[in-house]
Amino acid sequence: YSHVAHDCQIGNGVVMANAATLAGHVTVGDNVILGGLVAVHQFAVIGAYTMVGGGTLIGNVDIPPYMIVTTGKRIAKLRGLNLVGLKRRGFSDDTILKLKKAYKTLFMANLKLPDAIARVRTEITGCPEVDYLLAFIERSERGICRG
Repeated sequence: YSHVAHDCQIGNGVVMANAATLAGHVTVGDNVILGGLVAVHQFAVIGAYTMVGGGTLIGNVDIPPYMIVTTGKRIAKLRGLNLVGLKRRGFSDDTILKLKKAYKTLFMANLKLPDAIARVRTEITGCPEVDYLLAFIERSERGICRG
């Protein structure tokens, strides 16, 4: 049993385990894995290649692409990059290294998000995956899940 409510958009290669539930108007990117008993708030956006651990509640935030998300204190919390998933999907070592660097700058450098985005843009160039990550964060209307 899984539930997809009205007006959801689900990408290709998405896996929804038992009792994964999407409220209305949720957007799920390509190759996302939703573990068992995951519940996603309406209008949430989950970026491509994300893995959401079982029992996670995704509240009123968007989940950036390429991440692992699990339950913190009753709500979703970033736990790092989905490194195993990225390797399995054939991402190059160079791309993964650039995503790691971007992750550290965005989520671990104690910078304000606009400053972190600007730093990533200047330090990491020529990587479409990092560009996608930054664009996802910038267009989020609800804010993003943080670690």
